[in-house]
Amino acid sequence: MRYMGLDYGTKTVGVALSDERFILAQPYTTIEREKADKLRRTLAALEEIVKEQNVGKIILGYPKYLNNTEGDRCEATVQFKEKLEKRLGLPVELWDERLTTVEADRILDDMGVAGSSHKTYVDKIAASLILQNYLDRLQSEDREKS
Repeated sequence: MRYMGLDYGTKTVGVALSDERFILAQPYTTIEREKADKLRRTLAALEEIVKEQNVGKIILGYPKYLNNTEGDRCEATVQFKEKLEKRLGLPVELWDERLTTVEADRILDDMGVAGSSHKTYVDKIAASLILQNYLDRLQSEDREKS
């Protein structure tokens, strides 16, 4: 079983997957959304990945503002979470995603990826950062219990 990390946006959904030991997150793909208010194709694509990759839990980025308040994107993300849970029958956990896109852009800059090419990679890298932060917390909690 694996965990899936998602960076949900109005135009794309970045997808990352964990390894089977829940230690490492890796960018997987970016799903292009046809329209911001339509989710049928997005949900179908995610359902296919869940089945193919044996996903048992989803970690969904929760886009709070830097001052820790919530806005319209948080509300849309909660609605998306509910649709994911209903369609896929999996637990979906919200995870604070503040600054993950900024960090993903920095990683791409450090790798020498041209700025014009960032949009190709940034969402799936942001998803992997969301998931990796979650996995790191799990590892930390396990160490504290030992």
